[in-house]
Amino acid sequence: MKTIYCVGNLLLKEDNTPIKIMGKLQKQFPDIEFKELDPTEDIPEGTLTIIDTVVGIYDVKIIDDLDIIVSDKAYSLHDFDLGINLKLMKKAGKLDKVQVIGVPQDMTEEKALEEISKLLLNILS
Repeated sequence: MKTIYCVGNLLLKEDNTPIKIMGKLQKQFPDIEFKELDPTEDIPEGTLTIIDTVVGIYDVKIIDDLDIIVSDKAYSLHDFDLGINLKLMKKAGKLDKVQVIGVPQDMTEEKALEEISKLLLNILS
């Protein structure tokens, strides 16, 4: 069974859409396991598909080039985000392929669900 990891913070409205729609995606795609992922904890190795909120985009899109992910400088462990962790894992040879399905920060849950569903149908067919 394919697993897609959803990243977000339920306490932050601008960062919680992937987590909030996870259950609805699971119902639409029962052959895919949708799991919550904390980017500061252990990220699985190998090939990953991740749904995350992305600042600066206007449509749901796939990001498969980690070099285009811009991260702020990390001054402490609190500043490590998903982008930094993925880049470190890739450099260490722990990632084969990564696809981040980026959701715009200000997109509604309904629109995000619709756009991600279309994208997943295209990927799976």
